[in-house]
Amino acid sequence: MKPSLYRLRRRTLALTIVALGSIGAAYATKGDAPSATSSIDLANPLVGTAPLDRQEFIGNSPPPGEPLYSGMTSPGATLPQSSTEATPVNLNVDLSYPAGVGMSYYYPRPTMIGFTGGGSTYGGRASPMIMPVVGDWTVPPDYAQSTYDKASEKASPGYYAVDLATFRTKVELTATQRTSLMRFTFPESHRSNVVINLRRSGGDVEVVGDRTIRGVSKMGRPERDSDGDWFVAEFSRPFAAFGTFRADHDHEGYGIGDADVQPARRTVSGSYAGAYVTFDTKAGEQVLVKVAHGHSAEEAEQRLRNEDPDGNFERVHAQARAAWQKLFDRVEVTGGTSKQRMLFYSTLYHSFASPRLLARKGEHFTGTDGKAQVASYDRYGPVPFWDTGRNQITLLMLLEPDVVQNIMHSELDRARERGYMDTSFHGDHAVFLYDGAWQRGIPFDYAAAYEYLRKNATDPKGPRGYLAEYMKNCWISDIVPPGNPSPPYAGGKAGAATTLEYAWDDHALADVAQRLGKAEDAQMFLRRAGNYRNVFDPSVGFVRGRTEDGKWISPFDPGEPYYNFMMKEASGWSTLWLVPHDVQGLMDLLGGRDAFNAKLDAFFSTPYTAKGICRDCTGLIGQYVQGNQPDQQAAYLYAWGGQPWKTQALTRRILDEMYGSDASGYGYPGMDDQGSTSSWYVLSAMGFYPVDPSTPDYILGSPIFDRVRLHLGNGKVFEIVARNNSAKNMYIQSATLNGKPWTKPWFSHADIADGATLVLTMGPEPNKRWGADPHDAPHSMSASKP
Repeated sequence: MKPSLYRLRRRTLALTIVALGSIGAAYATKGDAPSATSSIDLANPLVGTAPLDRQEFIGNSPPPGEPLYSGMTSPGATLPQSSTEATPVNLNVDLSYPAGVGMSYYYPRPTMIGFTGGGSTYGGRASPMIMPVVGDWTVPPDYAQSTYDKASEKASPGYYAVDLATFRTKVELTATQRTSLMRFTFPESHRSNVVINLRRSGGDVEVVGDRTIRGVSKMGRPERDSDGDWFVAEFSRPFAAFGTFRADHDHEGYGIGDADVQPARRTVSGSYAGAYVTFDTKAGEQVLVKVAHGHSAEEAEQRLRNEDPDGNFERVHAQARAAWQKLFDRVEVTGGTSKQRMLFYSTLYHSFASPRLLARKGEHFTGTDGKAQVASYDRYGPVPFWDTGRNQITLLMLLEPDVVQNIMHSELDRARERGYMDTSFHGDHAVFLYDGAWQRGIPFDYAAAYEYLRKNATDPKGPRGYLAEYMKNCWISDIVPPGNPSPPYAGGKAGAATTLEYAWDDHALADVAQRLGKAEDAQMFLRRAGNYRNVFDPSVGFVRGRTEDGKWISPFDPGEPYYNFMMKEASGWSTLWLVPHDVQGLMDLLGGRDAFNAKLDAFFSTPYTAKGICRDCTGLIGQYVQGNQPDQQAAYLYAWGGQPWKTQALTRRILDEMYGSDASGYGYPGMDDQGSTSSWYVLSAMGFYPVDPSTPDYILGSPIFDRVRLHLGNGKVFEIVARNNSAKNMYIQSATLNGKPWTKPWFSHADIADGATLVLTMGPEPNKRWGADPHDAPHSMSASKP
């Protein structure tokens, strides 16, 4: 990134923050009165589908030949945490993964290739693909594409619509928990087709009667996709004609003859196996397609009967809206601008993208051991702990503790099936879920969960890939790649970052062990929680990689975004702050409060001049990266340094600049990672954030709304009132909690669990005394020094 003259002249964060008073004023003024529009009508699922477009925010991304990372969210129709999503597809991931992830939709793409009604982490891989085509069509992967009118594109919770300009056809999507409903409004034509196909791995497809197509895919992942391998698609009217097709890879690329297409044939097997059906339509005539999946054709058909018996599009859409409205009613916001309210409810919508509900109580599903089961509770898929485990899980604990109980049951039962608790990347982080829930009073059999959490942390054969080395040396080494190529280097162990992640996990495990009365275990894990110190190099003031002989890896540039070499998808600057459990201890390593604050100041003001490219390292403020998880808590660390006013200014700036600041208004930094980046916005916009989700503490920022009413899962209400709030008045002058003076820049779950009112008096200049006393700092593993 080429830094602006402003940044070059002002290298300190303090001066940068003073200038923030005018930033974003266009987005948060008192003149924009609160709207009476329903929260569900404010939410726009297109948010997160576009990338940021200002050079100072995106650094040197993307690499040549690749698209810039967006949030990689989907604008499709779905229910909260549902595994079924009816979504548009404008990326042909059958041919390539241009961003390394099989996402379905990228806002800048001008053509649509189809729609899916299945479920998977990223819908671009879902099957089957369904596309209305008027006139000629071609066999996938050469999809018959259509330009589409962006002005016609509409997305709201549980609904998506777009006009396909090429085919003069309108497409509308909605969904139930297990089914998708697609409505195609055709022009007048004798060749109004609907093409349905499996993906590259193929399978079997059959045309049944004159209204139904069914098939089974070979690409299923039964342990993750509850939908099952089979699909059934039922149409609202008889076909005028039909046929089946498959790709012929023996003649791939030769044009005529590289596909097998036969009219009136009812069955076909192979790669991209599919069927086409034709209708004779008058202008404005509609064809509805109901799609369901199952572990057999009979199960898929039963799901259609149970959830969508009559194919009533308006009824299904209304049911989807009601489900989302019930969730949105849990969080009421007043004030801010119309754009801020739109972004808030849009990010709240995306924050419920995971974990995915696999089966309701009483339904069938396939476990990780491959065995068919009947759910005795609502069974969820894996939590992406490295991502949403840092923030979204805490949001769920506030809003839906009953759901969290079922998620904990799901993770525990999956551990029983696999032998180990789920993990994510280089850390466990499942312990954050259990420790955080226990400290928030959510009932559970924590002793049963601890058995597997402990096994993960002590068995070298388990999912902690470098545990043996960690236990022997108390740190994890890295291997210098041949020729020491320019980063990012993808083949390393991320040794320094992994050490930090393991130590963070161990601190949470120590707390769980202590609560269970396992004092010896608690002491062991508490000792290990300090292992992060073993990868801190005091000579440079950074976390740094070490070789097997213990030497510091050289050369070392803390500004380079290493991908798996020493760090994990982050630079040395970003990784330095990955000690949420012991911020005081990190402060001590850096030389005390003043040195700590100065280091943070430098972090947020040092220009980003990396040579290597970290694809999701966008959303930049100095060296800070909002678009990836490792440092997303960093803006809140000033609470430990006695300068919470800097947190207040920074969080306002991030909220304003890193979300929706692009030309489309839908831009995200990095990628959302199934609700993580969205949850950051939701929590920070309300004015607080869980720096360490395994603790019950929330660090205060600066709310962008005048009033927030959070309906907690126990029926109580936590209310945050920001008096004199505006874009300029971003600084907390004073605070009260339940009418009593509050001087701490944080609060604990116990402070609000029975309902509470936090009143913040805001002003245009920092009150540098509020929250500055060392005794008011948040908790840390290490005791603060006088």
